[in-house]
Amino acid sequence: MTIRTVRPDRGQHFHPRMHCLKKLEATVVEMQDPKTGVKGSEQKLNVTTIPHVIAGNDIIAWITNKMKVTQEEAGVFGTMLVAYGYVYPLQNHKKLVMCNDGSLYRFQVPRSVFKTDESFLAHYNHLNEWLNHQWDFIVMQATEQYKAGKDRQKPDRVVLDCQERAYWIVNRPPVSLLSPALTDSNIFYQQAIMRSKVKSSVSLGALVKFITTYKNHDPFLAPCLPSNPWQTDHDAYWTLNMRRVEVPTKMRVERWSFSLFELLTDLRGRDDFKIFLKKEFSGENLAFWEAAEELKWGASSSMSAKAETIFKTFLAPGAPRWINIDGRTMGLTVKGLDHPHRYVLEAAQTHVFMLMKKDTFFRYLKSPTYKDIQKKALNPEAHNFSPAQLEQNAQNRNPGIDPIILWQQDEEEKAKAAAASAPVDVKAMMSKIDRKK
Repeated sequence: MTIRTVRPDRGQHFHPRMHCLKKLEATVVEMQDPKTGVKGSEQKLNVTTIPHVIAGNDIIAWITNKMKVTQEEAGVFGTMLVAYGYVYPLQNHKKLVMCNDGSLYRFQVPRSVFKTDESFLAHYNHLNEWLNHQWDFIVMQATEQYKAGKDRQKPDRVVLDCQERAYWIVNRPPVSLLSPALTDSNIFYQQAIMRSKVKSSVSLGALVKFITTYKNHDPFLAPCLPSNPWQTDHDAYWTLNMRRVEVPTKMRVERWSFSLFELLTDLRGRDDFKIFLKKEFSGENLAFWEAAEELKWGASSSMSAKAETIFKTFLAPGAPRWINIDGRTMGLTVKGLDHPHRYVLEAAQTHVFMLMKKDTFFRYLKSPTYKDIQKKALNPEAHNFSPAQLEQNAQNRNPGIDPIILWQQDEEEKAKAAAASAPVDVKAMMSKIDRKK
């Protein structure tokens, strides 16, 4: 399609770019002059006849003679014409470069395929204003356009497709002019598309289930049993809920059944879980999980020594307490131990945790070990103190145990537990038995 006049301003707000486009259009108008312009002809591309086709070397030759420049400079100018859509490559539309050879190109007006007449363009510019009121009219127009497209010959469809592509090449705003807010919103929506989706009904059901499960264990919704020590100055609540108390309360034992995380977070529940695993001869997974936690939260000075001990005890071939994890996780963990850090065992620890969660944890809830502790668990009755008793409790307030003493007690219990769960050397035991004989 021949450009008869300079392209009118179509609402572009980028004035420096618009000035450049007007100069390009003036040059393209001269190139299409029947007497002094570039000569074109009809060409048959595959099975389609395309009108007004020109060769790339003819365009560069015309630019060289007209502007008195070198062929390299003419090639750069021709590439600019291709990039802005005034010259369209027919053989490779993805390569927006002007080649100095027999490659076929075509002049065109970079316009939208929807521009059928000037009155429709005016309606198109005000589409956002009357879209809700003119939907039936838009459907009718789209139907007519579809019918016209089916009746149109294939060469005309190819030409219109070229013009459609060129329109969006020209009217696409530069990246530098995009606002930061728009760029941030694009990144947000791209990440949202990749994020897994959950139905609102599923999420609400999970929320209701969580609230129903934990409502009796929420200190804001349920009272403390036997009494709130901050209000009554009576320390029975703290005594019954010490970290490693011999007989826990029913509320505490019930919380262990909520999840494996709740069970392992409570030291008393973890000790009970160890007893069950020891009976089943499968305590290496929990021992490895505890060792990974100690490495994660321990001192930095002993990190390398702990990592080496964990490797020799749980991961090395023929280790005394070797854990069964998949080959990929084992390879990543062993490779990371060359340069140990706090989270080097994260993948293996997660794998072991999921194994215990899916298998061992449910067997523990059905075992006699858990049922016995449920029967022995205490159910303290609520205290009903009179004002006189509350005053007496305040006078006889216990200062409590020093935190350092509590820490020393925990360290002693950890040492005893580590000694009890240490791997047994079968060869040494057999040699002792033989000596006794």
